[in-house]
Parts: sequence; structure tokens; C-alpha cells
Amino acid sequence: MLRLALAQINPTVGDLAGNSRKIIEYIERARQLGADLVAFPELCLSGYPPEDLLLKQSFLADCGKWLDRTRAAACGIAAIIGFPEGRVGEVSNAAAFISDARLAGIYRKALLPNYGVFDEMRYFKPGDGRQVFEIGGITTGISICEDIWHYDGPPSIQAQQGGASLLINISASPYHASKGGERADMLAARARDYGAIVAYVNTVGGQDELVFDGQSLVFDPRGRLIARGPQFEEDLLLVDLDIAGRRRADRSTASTGPPIERTVIPITASSPKPAVETRNLEPLQPVAEIYRALVVGTGDYVRKNGFARVVIGLSGGVDSSLTAAVAADALGADNVIGVAMPSPYSSPQSLTDAQQLARNLGIELRILSIGDVLHSYLETLREQFAGRPPDVAEENLQARIRGNLLMALSNKFGWLVLTTGNKSEIAVGYATLYGDMAGGFAVIKDIPKTLVYELARWRNAQQQSEIIPARVMAKEPSAELRPNQRDTDSLPPYSVLDPILKAYVEEDRGLEEIISMGFDRDTVRYVTKLVDRNEYKRRQAPPGVKITHKAFGRDRRLPITSRYTETA
Repeated sequence: MLRLALAQINPTVGDLAGNSRKIIEYIERARQLGADLVAFPELCLSGYPPEDLLLKQSFLADCGKWLDRTRAAACGIAAIIGFPEGRVGEVSNAAAFISDARLAGIYRKALLPNYGVFDEMRYFKPGDGRQVFEIGGITTGISICEDIWHYDGPPSIQAQQGGASLLINISASPYHASKGGERADMLAARARDYGAIVAYVNTVGGQDELVFDGQSLVFDPRGRLIARGPQFEEDLLLVDLDIAGRRRADRSTASTGPPIERTVIPITASSPKPAVETRNLEPLQPVAEIYRALVVGTGDYVRKNGFARVVIGLSGGVDSSLTAAVAADALGADNVIGVAMPSPYSSPQSLTDAQQLARNLGIELRILSIGDVLHSYLETLREQFAGRPPDVAEENLQARIRGNLLMALSNKFGWLVLTTGNKSEIAVGYATLYGDMAGGFAVIKDIPKTLVYELARWRNAQQQSEIIPARVMAKEPSAELRPNQRDTDSLPPYSVLDPILKAYVEEDRGLEEIISMGFDRDTVRYVTKLVDRNEYKRRQAPPGVKITHKAFGRDRRLPITSRYTETA
């Protein structure tokens, strides 16, 4: 019988001392609960992803020093700890196998992802994956994240040629909607394919655009779920594994490649184990899961960057209302300041709705009318604009005044500005550079407009009350920068726009393919042209929580200067 602990923790990139303290804390908890082995996530000592910190030799040397300090605390227990190993240009994404405070061995990640948000070939050299560890007579294979996503990856070698009965995968697997189900299906298949127990530990928390959902998992050799940890929160998941104390028979017909490296690690004798509950928690429903990802991603970005409070421009619309609700849930209502900035074109109802939202959430609301400031701007520009009719330039002045005021409050009081633009607007450039795009973090940057409404309705349903006023969700969307303005003056209805954007941006479908899905040819041409010509705006936008399969930023990297245009 092996008692395994999976420690899904929330490290911070570069906080080597803080991450080490957290790892030691969880080692001690696991030891007190009678665990024989505790596994931590990928690169948990450095935080993930450390990006170009891995090009600094001083950083790598410090990681080595802190691993030694952490190792020394692992007495009376075995531990697997992810860390970057080596010198600049010769770095491995590694897992240290520690037993009773000594370094028993190191596993080096073999398969390095280099797609989407991943850029590991820039930093790491691959290992060969041909290692197993015998802990208390149980042959155990270690792998790191990507290694197990491929059928013929290192876990296959460890199980088929090394006879591993237990496969432990330490991971830093970023969240996107539906990722948890895909991951669980893959791990169950691997357990069945290899005839071994598969235990998976994932990191949790926010890091810049990325958010990690935890949800550590254990499957038996038939692919049946034994244990599941919570989503989006730290946890120590314990499970007693009844594994025969002998090595599995070699199931391969022929061994290929170098021989499997085998390291024997005895289990430290311990007192009788206290009883523990093996939990198998149900995953969150899709909309609840997305909302929770926004809360965790926003809260961690704010706190990890040293801010205590945030400020949000409240227009009385659904986007700023949802952003404020997420911020209040992430940071507490006392740490959120809303600012309503009515212009001559703002409807009285918009201010009333912003005030009602602030009362419902319990956040502070300040009102700064921008009418006089707008008049001053227009007077200053009067001669320059003479002879030209009012157009988008005058409209954008209002957004830029608001952005200026929010940034002034940020400078004066140390508040982080949260922007409120959604993915649909950002995709087509329906946003003002240095105006409503000005800020430090874009909470709903990867949330299409139609999903904004779903999330708002879900948030209201949690308290069975109108936290976000019903009129906010019922009114027709408008930037209110000119008389009687509506979003549909410039854009197709969001029910049409969003599926076109998903096909073009997230699925990389061509124009003819999108048109064949039943969309109007001229509409598709118009939307895709807007997406293409607004890359320069998106490149200057603040980061925001990744929610969809392909988000703007790390996921989607297109040139700003490009003359390629697809015809249809």
C-alpha cells in the first residue's frame, strides 16, 4: 500500500523563497497525514512559465540553491519537485525525486511543447524519458506534462519496457474552456493503454494571461477515476494505492533504445497512518468554471503584482458590470472602486444603472462628469478640425478622456485600472486605443459578447437576485459616444459576429469555409477585414485571462505589418 499525496499549489514566478516555503509547508502536511510520497507540479519551484528568466544564469543558480534548501526539509518522506536544472543553453525542465532529504534522481522532460502558449524549445533541451524509480518495491514512472499527452511518450516506455505500475505526471497545464474534460479523457485512456495507475498533479492559480485550474486526478489501470481534486484552489489530494509490491512484467516484445535507468528508493518507516478521505469532486459546470477562472486569474494578477485595489470605469453596460462583479468576487468589494464618467451623450439610465450595480455589489462609486473636459478638448482642436464634420475623432476623445482620468486615479492612489472590453470588440477594433483600452489588466478580454451575457445571468442566479440590473442586460449595446448610437450601427449583431470570429480567429478557417457555414459573404468579408487591420491595436492591449482555445496574445501571433488578404 502506497499513500500518495498530490500537492496542487499556487506558486508565483520568480518567488523562489515563497515557493520553497509553500512546498515545505505541503511536504510537512503530507508527512503528518502519513503520505509516503508527495508530488508537486511542473516547475513549481520557479513558477510556470518563467520565460526569459531561464536565460539568466543567476536565476538558474538561485533555483539550484533553493532546491537544496527545500530538499533538506523533506525528511521522513519522498517528494517529486519540478524545477529548472542546468546552465543557460543547457537547461532541462526537470523533476527532482527526493527521498528522506537526499536527491535520489532527476527526471528531465522529453517532449517540449512549442505551440499555442508554449515556447519550451526556446529554453529547454529534451531528456530521453527512460527512467523508472522503485519506491517501496513499486516501480514508478515520472513524466512532465506534455510527455503523457502523446501515446508513445515516456510513460509508454516506463510502463511497457520499465514495468511501471504507477505513472506520475507533474504538470502546469493552462486552463481553457473544456480543457478539464479533454485532459481527463486522455489520462483515462493512458491508464487503460499502459495497464497502470496514472496520477496527475496540476498547478493552480493565475500567471499573467494564463490561469491554471488544478483538478489533480488519479485513474486505476482500467481507466476508472479514483480521485479528483478541486478546481482553481490549492489542495493536498491523498489516495491510498493498493499496488502489488513487485515490478510489473515487461509487456513489450522487444526493448528498443538505451536500457531503462532504474533507481531504488526505500520507503522511510513511519508511524501508523491516520485515516484520510479520498475525494472525487464533481467538476464545475461550464459557465461556472469560466467565471471561476476569471475570478482566480484576476485576483492573482492583481495580488501577485503588488496591488491591493482596482478601479473600473462603469458605463452602465453589461461589460463593465460583469468586470466589476468579477473584481468584487476576486478581491472583495472594499477593494473595488467604480468610476462613472457621463458625457453629453450618456443616457440618464446608464448612470442610474451604474449606481444600482455599485450598491448591489457594495463597491464605492465616484462620478466624474467629462462634459467640461470634452468641451475644452474640442475648443483646443477647433481650428485644427475646422471645415470637417464631427466623426470618430470626436467620439474617441470621450473614451480617451475617460482613460486619462482612470490612469490619473491609478497614479495618485496606486489602484490598478481594469479595462472592460470583450473579445468581440477587441477582435474587430471596436475599442479606442489609449481610451477604453487603457489599463493594466483586461478581465474579459477573451470573453465573446454573447458569453458576457451568459456569465452575467449566471452571476445573478447565484444569489437569486439582480446583482447586475436586468435593464443592463436588456438594453441594446451602445458606446454612447454620439446621439442614438448602437453597436449594430458598425457591427453585425453579436449573435452573427461571434460565430464568425470563432471560426476565423480560434479555428483559423478560411473565408470560403466560413461562408459555407451559412454566413453572408459580404458580412464575412467585412468582419475578417476588421480583424486583420486591427492587429496593431491588439498588440498594445493589456493582458487578460485566457479562456478560449485561442486567445489574443500568446496564442495568436500575427504580424502587424502584412499585405496578405484572403479573397472570397
